[in-house]
Formats: sequence, structure tokens, C-alpha cells
Amino acid sequence: MTTVSTTDEATRPAGVPHSLADDVIGLLTGVILVAVGMSLLRTGELVTGGIAGAALLLTHVVDLPLGVLFFAANVPFFLLAVRRSGWSFTLRSVLTVGLVSAATAVTGRLLDVASVDPLFAAVVGNVLCGTGLLVVFRHRSSVGGFSILAVMLQERAGIRAGYVLMVLDTLVVLAAFTVAPPLQVLVSAAGAVVLSLIVTLNHRPGRYTGF
Repeated sequence: MTTVSTTDEATRPAGVPHSLADDVIGLLTGVILVAVGMSLLRTGELVTGGIAGAALLLTHVVDLPLGVLFFAANVPFFLLAVRRSGWSFTLRSVLTVGLVSAATAVTGRLLDVASVDPLFAAVVGNVLCGTGLLVVFRHRSSVGGFSILAVMLQERAGIRAGYVLMVLDTLVVLAAFTVAPPLQVLVSAAGAVVLSLIVTLNHRPGRYTGF
């Protein structure tokens, strides 16, 4: 295994800003990965974490469409993003959330999977979602909700985004015990851990120099 010495680190360029083309291609790549991952999770009938999972749980107690609840749940985080991270990050996040919603709907029609093993869906679906999150994060955006808070806490408090997502997603998954079979929730929880580990191990200060 090749290692990088401290000398290599010290002489490495500080980083090259992303161009507009870099950001567009990067965000679209992240959106596609997240959309396909979410489609796998949905096909496996798994409980999701994050704001999407929270909105799904709310449909059991509030008589409103899932899309309305998902948007409403994101509003406080978008307001927080405006105050803490500025309009650029917030508008990118709003755009990314809209693209993920549209791409997920399109993927559901184009990717017709009759059935999938729940464990396979949990692992592969969350690997795709986690990788998509990394791409989106590295282009100064997010997929809304908890990821906005996770990115902000890492940048301002040094708390790894993966740890924040792991805690919040765990709370959502635990709440799912009230509306889903225990085995389904446990498999979903295992998938959420996979996603959080991907983000935790790869999205940390100093590891990525592009901006």
C-alpha cells in the first residue's frame, strides 16, 4: 500500500477551485447516485433515515402528502443554512433536493425491479447514497435536512458529518419500530450504519482539497 509522507502533504498544492462545469457535473453525478440508491431501498421496502424517513413516519400521524411533509421538514434546515452558510450553499441545496426528488421519480419508472433481497438493497442502496452524498458535499451542496446540519457542524465545530448523520438517522430508524416490522427496521438500521461509515471515513477536514 502506498503511503503519503508528511513532506508530500506539506508540498501538496492547496487546491484548485471547482469550475461551473465541475459543479454541474459533480452535482448531477451525486443526484443520480442518490436517486438509484433510494430506488433500491424503496424496492426493498426498507425504512429510510434522514428527513425522508422522518416525513414518511409523519404520514402515519398527519394527513398530508409525503412530498408536502418532506418539503416542510426541510424548510427549517434551509433557513438555518441561509443564516450560517449563506445563499450560495442554500440555493445549491434547494436545487439538489429538487433534482433528487425528480430523479427518484424518473428512476422509479425507468428502473423496473420486481424484487430485491432486503439485505442487498440495504447495503448497495446505502453505498450508492453515501457515495452520492460525498460527491454533493464536495461541491458545496447537500441533499437537504440532516445533511445540511451535518456539513455545517463539521465545518464550524469539527464534528464529522458522518457521526452527526449516524446519530440522527439512528433516531429516525428507532422511531420506525412503531410503524414497521422489527426485522425490516433492523435491516434498515444496518444499511444506515453503512451509509454513515462511508461519509465518516471519507468526508473529513483536510482529506479533500478541492473546493
